[in-house]
Amino acid sequence: MPHRLPADLHCPRIQTTPGGPELSRIVAGMWRMTEWGMTVDQRVAFIEQCLALGVTTFDHADIYGSYGVEALFGEALGRKPSLRDQMQLVSKCGIKLVAPQRPQHAIQHYDTSAGHIIASAEESLRQLQTDRLDLLLIHRPDPLMHFDEVAEAFSLLRKSGKVLHFGVSNFSRHQFDSLNRRIQLATNQVELSPLHTAPMFDETLDGLQDLGVTPMAWSPLGGGRLFNGTDAAADKLRLVIKDIADHIGQPFASVVFAWIMQLPSRPIPLTGSGRIEAIAVAVAGTGFTLERGDWFKILRAARGHEVA
Repeated sequence: MPHRLPADLHCPRIQTTPGGPELSRIVAGMWRMTEWGMTVDQRVAFIEQCLALGVTTFDHADIYGSYGVEALFGEALGRKPSLRDQMQLVSKCGIKLVAPQRPQHAIQHYDTSAGHIIASAEESLRQLQTDRLDLLLIHRPDPLMHFDEVAEAFSLLRKSGKVLHFGVSNFSRHQFDSLNRRIQLATNQVELSPLHTAPMFDETLDGLQDLGVTPMAWSPLGGGRLFNGTDAAADKLRLVIKDIADHIGQPFASVVFAWIMQLPSRPIPLTGSGRIEAIAVAVAGTGFTLERGDWFKILRAARGHEVA
């Protein structure tokens, strides 16, 4: 039997770092939007429903949907421009895909040169039909990345008013610190779920907590594996989380989101669904805290052993 969600469900907001952007505690991830089959009016309605829940932050990347998602979202903003001032737009750059939309790309590769960062940001603005990004992230660490050049590109985008804040995605602690010394970073968006706990133990989250920087967490449900994975790890976790969810009377996914957000670095999870019901369940996870024992039951199941 489905859980009844509170009628007054509303997502709070959180500042990622002093002087940084204020994002909703749950972020709507748009990377699958090309798969949702929505008309432009349905996309407008979906955005409005997210905003009504307090989910005001929308996560993009130039490459999502093979360079197609930002245009779909921008078409919705073009249909109803008043929505723009009610939200925060996040995008990423630094990966060049081989795609029909980019015939000049002969090989998939990273590009964190200043020219590419600036051109990508400006193209995202055109596709999203907006004059500014609230947050721009380097999508992946690039072996040819020159920290000073990236910082200079960020500075130029900030001076022009095209991007308000900057961050990274999938960076190690040292990579984050190296760029953060040159220009203030607002976040590091990393993979984090009960099925991927590495950032808890490789200094990524510890380092961000130490700096007072809030991470963003992609794939918090393990790409759906927590629901439908048939491997032993997913099976074991599913049973433990379901038992806790049933005991405290909360939806399964809400427990997972609450578990992630309970970490002291205050991770901000991303959703990946076009169903407003799934986003509401994520928002419900902001409304309760797990008992410490229950939190560690999930960690024990995730790691397959006791803490000591």
